[in-house]
Amino acid sequence: MRPLTSALPGALAELLRGTPLSAGKVAFAWRAAVGPALERETSVRLEKGTLLVDATTKQWALEIRRSSSIILTRLQNLLGSDAVSAISVRERA
Repeated sequence: MRPLTSALPGALAELLRGTPLSAGKVAFAWRAAVGPALERETSVRLEKGTLLVDATTKQWALEIRRSSSIILTRLQNLLGSDAVSAISVRERA
């Protein structure tokens, strides 16, 4: 028997993919992909398939860049492979 937590990512992805792409949906998927700590240190928006990430500090921006391939895969699993094709990170001024 598999634990319930192993089914949750797939169920979440199915629910998200079935709804229209919106700013709220993207923000929810971002939090699910990176966790609450990193989500608090960033803001995101989706423009023409690129997720624009504003990080609060240079260090957070660096961490997101280092993990961008993993984060991108998670977002594509949650939102669909055609929703997000790239991640662009910058430090908030």
